[in-house]
Amino acid sequence: MRILLILSLAFPGLAACRSAQDYSVEADEEVYALVEDRRSQLFDEDGGFTIDPPEDSLRSRILEGEVTELPDLGLTQCMEIAAENNRDYQARKEALYLAALDVTLERWRLGWISMGAGDVGIDGLADSANLASGGLGFSIEKILGTGGKILSDLGIAIAKDLSGGDGWTAQSTFSLLFTQPLLRGAGGWIVYEDLTQAERDLVYEVRNFERFRRELSVDLSKRLLRLLQTLDFIENERLNYETVHKIRERNEALSLAGQLSDIEVGQARQDELTSEDRLIVARQNYEAELDSFKLLLGLPMNVGLTVDPMELERLATLGKGLDELEPEQAIEIAYAYRPDFKTAVDQVVDAERRSRVAADALRLGLDVSSSIEVSSDSSKPLKFNFQDVGWSLGVLIDLPIDMTPERNTYRRSLITWQARVRQAQDLEDTISKELRDELREVTARRESQEVQSSAVGLAEQRVESAGLKLQAGRASTRDLLDAQDSLVSSSNAETRSMIEYTLARLDLALDMGLLRVGEEGLWVEMELESMPGSSLETQEISE
Repeated sequence: MRILLILSLAFPGLAACRSAQDYSVEADEEVYALVEDRRSQLFDEDGGFTIDPPEDSLRSRILEGEVTELPDLGLTQCMEIAAENNRDYQARKEALYLAALDVTLERWRLGWISMGAGDVGIDGLADSANLASGGLGFSIEKILGTGGKILSDLGIAIAKDLSGGDGWTAQSTFSLLFTQPLLRGAGGWIVYEDLTQAERDLVYEVRNFERFRRELSVDLSKRLLRLLQTLDFIENERLNYETVHKIRERNEALSLAGQLSDIEVGQARQDELTSEDRLIVARQNYEAELDSFKLLLGLPMNVGLTVDPMELERLATLGKGLDELEPEQAIEIAYAYRPDFKTAVDQVVDAERRSRVAADALRLGLDVSSSIEVSSDSSKPLKFNFQDVGWSLGVLIDLPIDMTPERNTYRRSLITWQARVRQAQDLEDTISKELRDELREVTARRESQEVQSSAVGLAEQRVESAGLKLQAGRASTRDLLDAQDSLVSSSNAETRSMIEYTLARLDLALDMGLLRVGEEGLWVEMELESMPGSSLETQEISE
């Protein structure tokens, strides 16, 4: 029977001395430092980053009944709530974390890697023990920038013959192995490829995360404005209902006095019912929109929530002046500032680089290797006899006779390269088309808002005139009801046009790459003198 005990060692101490939580904390420290450094470099973001949910989150406090109302929420507060509770936001943070975690692994692979192991055991036959033995070994290896590899081993073995009277014997060995590729696999660009790609993937995830934050802020802005729009509709319909209700009461009184026909009383009553129905539908729509907004924020449905009515005025100022840009200037700005376009261009470079790595794998394999090994005397395990060192020197040749897997990998890499080129070109053209459309949309929405503002003024004058003429007996109830209905429609249309104009500018700022998200909220970078103008050379994607 032989009992084997394996002890994993980690420099400078035993792995058993550290808990799983210790390793998790260590990983977090490395990853968070990487993420914050990249975010600072790329977007001047210096806020803390963590994937761990807060212990006392807003959602948990709502579920526990500690919080029941969230009054007058503005965009900044909503962004903070979404960053803590939105599920897609959490998934994006985790994707960014994992990309940085891959970087730490690739850096570890290129560093000095230490390993250790030990064993003790007893050999025997039937009910007799014959030999007790044990050993302890420690090794260290390093991949060099040239593609070479160094491997060093140090070990000690002890043994005792249990069937005799001999004592313990001990002997140590030390070995050093060096290999260096001369053709296939040689060079730093091959050695550092995995680390290079991991570093670039981290940059891409930082860009994706920032793009997501901007898109989420626009989505939140849209939901907020739609809620405010519906609230405005409700208020307009409520005022309209009260006005029509008074008209109906007046007509009924006049009808009882014989001064008005039943037809006009019926007209007023019918318009009153229609107005009441619109008010019910508007309130219903508001409740449904509010629940959808809570879902986007990641909040339970049972929490009470209202939005700050002043948010419409604040958001209405964002991005004014963007519609004055020429299409070509807006497109050039987008090419320079949009994170997703930068990534698309960089991924073309990645694909080209990987094709060169795949081509290297088709070359002849020619490695040189050398090694030395020295042992100690059996009675003196710590004293090595360097006068009696074993050594070797050799050359290993790997002929590229059948390279079907490598050939296929190389051909696939070329196809991927061309696909990346097409994807980047497609995004380039898509950006150009979308920005042209959005500039036209912004211009149309601005003009529509001006028209609707004038329409409200005319509708108010019409209501006032119809009311005076009705009192003078020179107009009918239908004239006043039609004027009142036009006023409600115009008021709703004015609010809608103002919100559509604001949202069109936000979409334009987002797609130009000028939208910014920070602790102070949302803003649009409007310092055009610091932006690329017509003199900027557009990043072209070549074949």
